[in-house]
Amino acid sequence: MTRPTATHIVWDWNGTLLHDIDAVIVATNASFAELGLPPITLEAYRDLYVVPVPKFYERLMGRLPTDEEWVVMDEAFHRHYWLAAEHAGLAEGARELLRDWQGDGLTQSLLSLAPHEKLVPLVRSHGIDRHFVRVDGRTGPSHTSKAGHLVRHMAAMEAAGVTAERTILVGDAVDDALAAAHVGARAVLYTGGSHSRRSLESAGVPVVDTLADAVRTARELSE
Repeated sequence: MTRPTATHIVWDWNGTLLHDIDAVIVATNASFAELGLPPITLEAYRDLYVVPVPKFYERLMGRLPTDEEWVVMDEAFHRHYWLAAEHAGLAEGARELLRDWQGDGLTQSLLSLAPHEKLVPLVRSHGIDRHFVRVDGRTGPSHTSKAGHLVRHMAAMEAAGVTAERTILVGDAVDDALAAAHVGARAVLYTGGSHSRRSLESAGVPVVDTLADAVRTARELSE
């Protein structure tokens, strides 16, 4: 009888391992200002945020942004975000949790909708890249959901014995739970990022307030 593959965690980056919500709010309000929209508070952002991002703007504007508006807002967001993100630190306990998971002989990877060419050096700058069997950022348009990217991420790890049924995705967005379900994995959602607890609970998966609780829940789901 084949022994089941050990639990694998796919970590989200923005709002999960990287505590960048302050940078996100700064960049979001900068992009709003480009179109004369009023600034948004953190609480309102967490209540309204959704992926794909144009749907988030639809909730705020009452309509989807035009192609021209999207280009302006997307460029402004990323220009301001990447300046602010340089000062963002890892979430509380993240470094130790990554080290301990690997130390237990378990595998983990990182998948983000941040552009791949920006993600990789940023992860490396925090000194945690050695803990992951794979790091993937977004390639292609920025107005996509995570599901398709997770399909490719999982396929790239098949040779390492990583299977969807033994994988837990830890993220901060409802889209993370939808992506996990799309590939047959499970999800744990963390309240320290882009969504309110109320919004996250609508996904019907475990919701936690710390990354330590996320890892603890991942272990419990795998038993």
